Amino acid sequence: MGQLKILTIDDDPDILDVLELTLSDHFVVFQGSNGEEGLKLARAHAPDLIITDYKMPVMDGREFCKALKKDVFLQHTPVIMLTGKGEVKDKVSGLEAGADDYLVKPFEPNELLARINMILRRTKRSLDANPLTRLLGNNSIMDELQYRIQSGKPFAVGYADLDKFKAYNDIYGFEKGDEVIKKTAHILIQAVQKKGTPDTFVGHIGGDDFVYVCDDAIADDIAQEIVDQFNAIVVSLYTEEDRRRGYIIARNRQNEEAKFGFLSISIGIVSNLNQPIRHVAQVAEIGAELKRYAKGIEGSSFVRDKRKGS
Repeated sequence: MGQLKILTIDDDPDILDVLELTLSDHFVVFQGSNGEEGLKLARAHAPDLIITDYKMPVMDGREFCKALKKDVFLQHTPVIMLTGKGEVKDKVSGLEAGADDYLVKPFEPNELLARINMILRRTKRSLDANPLTRLLGNNSIMDELQYRIQSGKPFAVGYADLDKFKAYNDIYGFEKGDEVIKKTAHILIQAVQKKGTPDTFVGHIGGDDFVYVCDDAIADDIAQEIVDQFNAIVVSLYTEEDRRRGYIIARNRQNEEAKFGFLSISIGIVSNLNQPIRHVAQVAEIGAELKRYAKGIEGSSFVRDKRKGS
């Protein structure tokens, strides 16, 4: 399994030792003694799988699972819950809180490894998340759009992407480019947490293309928050020399040297408020058109489709 990471959480040092011995030859192992500590470790190390005890001080396994599932970047991390022998209520409660599997203590090391490998294979097949940002990808985006269309309620879709990103990538390299993508993902998440509602959806189409889906009434507020947050950090993405100069020099699509201003973000908002949206392809088509229009505006901006349709 290479360098896959597993987080183990238990208040019993002996259990942690057994887990360390069982797993360390196959995985990178991080360990915590309660759910609160485990949550901090999960956010710091983004493990591929978590093994947690049910009964722990400070924060038990159930509360840990509930907190994990509320975290956009960690909610799809598979969890194996450890329970005491015959504690059926704990098993049920753990599964209801979001655990993917459970194992009764004391456990056989070989059985634990088999369970882990099975869950990791299953997760790899089913998890539709971008490996860089951990935001849900195209399959989940399509499902969300289809659900919104079928609901018949007013909704809006914000299509966001970066302007002048290719030039930035060419000059600063893919590693810095990936950092920008991750920062942009965080900005969308923060904007949705600040201005959105619990059912607001955020997805990563790929590259520097993102999407959010929400109630129509809050779509513009989210877009403005994204624009404001992006503008607040964009200068920090450049070297001191480029900041003073105010631009970078890179090759354009005609392979000619040209000046490129700083990165900006463009958002096109598609809504079913003024015209019926009947299929997902219609959303994507209008969104692409709006983004092109937004890109024609200097700096970060968002535009909304206000045309009325039948």
